[in-house]
Amino acid sequence: MPTGSRDPDILLSWLLDSMGLVRRKSESGTLDEAQGALHRLMRGALLSEPLAGWDAKSLGETSGLSQTGVHHQLVKLRESGLVSAETDGRWHVHVLRGGSISAAVEIMSAEAKAILKLRMTEFEEYVVDSEERMAIAVEEESPEFRVTIAEPRASVDGVDSLDALVNDLGLSGDRARSDDRIARMVLEELANGSSAITILALSEKVGETRSRVGRATERMRSAGIVERVPMMDRIAQDVYLGIMRQHDARGVDWLMTRGGLGRIDEGVSKKLLNGLKKKTLNIENVQSILEPVSLDAQKVLLNTLGGRMPYGFRLAGKDGAAVSERVMRNTERTLRRLRTVALRLDEALGN
Repeated sequence: MPTGSRDPDILLSWLLDSMGLVRRKSESGTLDEAQGALHRLMRGALLSEPLAGWDAKSLGETSGLSQTGVHHQLVKLRESGLVSAETDGRWHVHVLRGGSISAAVEIMSAEAKAILKLRMTEFEEYVVDSEERMAIAVEEESPEFRVTIAEPRASVDGVDSLDALVNDLGLSGDRARSDDRIARMVLEELANGSSAITILALSEKVGETRSRVGRATERMRSAGIVERVPMMDRIAQDVYLGIMRQHDARGVDWLMTRGGLGRIDEGVSKKLLNGLKKKTLNIENVQSILEPVSLDAQKVLLNTLGGRMPYGFRLAGKDGAAVSERVMRNTERTLRRLRTVALRLDEALGN
């Protein structure tokens, strides 16, 4: 959020950006770069006189946009729920809903929550319940929240209800082909799974490349539907392989210093080294020896041994209702921020 700012241009840019109405050229873009066509149209017309009844011609004159440019921006504003259109003779005139940006955002928020709740209720039907799925606790931060909210649309031949839902939630991406079903296949695998699965295993199941599966999964993470978790059953295997490889290449002294064994409990490191000496060390032994070691310490050990923490992906709840609750909670937090900034923008415009 633009904490503490009272600059109308900064507040408006943040609102339009957060609602996904503008496409940023870069994450570090300047304010001038962010103030594009939609910003000029809102700032010069709809915010100054919300209920004036702006037609395309007058909006073009005020914003400096072509008729095509005005039409393109008005479509986005109407679809977002901020602007409504009325018929005045042969012309369509546009107003900011409720007569102010804060009122428009308030109305949009209420509609968005109702529509998304309806769509997530649809989603719940496809999720297989599993207590085992949530056995591993997750402590990492979630990525930036992003979900598309769209009402059910007219049915299309060859597109079933799940295909439509995946597309409407934005899980297929902004430029997905109509016949591209990778997001649907990945979601089905995760919705039916009882444990986390790696990107490699997912790509083999759906018959797609790791990069494409990874992008689809990240979109689901951003929507709060999927989460990334450490693959606990793989840590012992990777630690064992790291110890054996580094012992053969660098010896015991390196393992105790730069290899990280000296950083964990002395009793644990001794057991690992004794297993090496007696040549009895195996994956099962490593798993048993590492049980009293915290997950964070195991991650550090794996890293110092030259390995990387193995991660998998799972649905973000034991059942569909739990996933829906998480998505709705993220949505409400985002909408609350939008309403706060919209109120601040109204105050700044009034001053």
